[in-house]
Amino acid sequence: MKIIAIYSSKGGVGKTATAVNLSYDSAQSGKKTLLCDMDPQGAAGYYYRIRAKESFNRKQFLKGDLEPFIRGTDFENLDLLPAHFSFRNLDIALDDRGGSAKELKRIFAGLKDEYEVLILDCPPNITLLSENILMAADMVVTPVIPTTLSILSFAQLIKLADKLEVNRKKLAAFFSMVDKRKKMHTDIIAKFGRKKLFLESEIAYLADVEKMGIYRQPVAVSAAASAAATAYRQLWQEVWRRGVLT
Repeated sequence: MKIIAIYSSKGGVGKTATAVNLSYDSAQSGKKTLLCDMDPQGAAGYYYRIRAKESFNRKQFLKGDLEPFIRGTDFENLDLLPAHFSFRNLDIALDDRGGSAKELKRIFAGLKDEYEVLILDCPPNITLLSENILMAADMVVTPVIPTTLSILSFAQLIKLADKLEVNRKKLAAFFSMVDKRKKMHTDIIAKFGRKKLFLESEIAYLADVEKMGIYRQPVAVSAAASAAATAYRQLWQEVWRRGVLT
């Protein structure tokens, strides 16, 4: 099972849209896929019209007995583990369990025979949970808006990976919400786009992505012929190729 975390310490960069669309494209490619919503806001579950069971919470998650709480989506090969509001205190709970950075790896180990791909929609923070995500994931994919602060956030992730002695080959970034009419966007892409950690794929600032909140579907369902659907499909193919090779 390949674990792919969609992570950034910066909010508003398109993490959930990326997780929702990549999980759909993964499933459509024939891979048994689980999307795990780790953000207490529960946006990934919202997009797929799924709520967590009332009996599910942070304590159940940390026990690692996840199968009873996994829900099927409307799409073949794609399941979802919804977030719970109590996930807002996952860092405290992880610290109470000894502060290990390997708890998530243990929790997800029980799913390895059931799924080929596990995609994590991660909350925006730099905490013990972030360390667990870096240790558990085979690949950490970071959406980066072509702005100074977003680049700085990715640099912080690199520093954290180095601190944890995580191989930088696990990390990959792509430019998100790109508007080529803005000089800052074109300048930053020209400066950083060819660096090894950046993928070639880009996601433009497109209305079809924003409308996911209205249609509550991946863009490949609500706007199958759109540029956004094509861009996410290409991003998934590049992520998978790199993930398999690392």
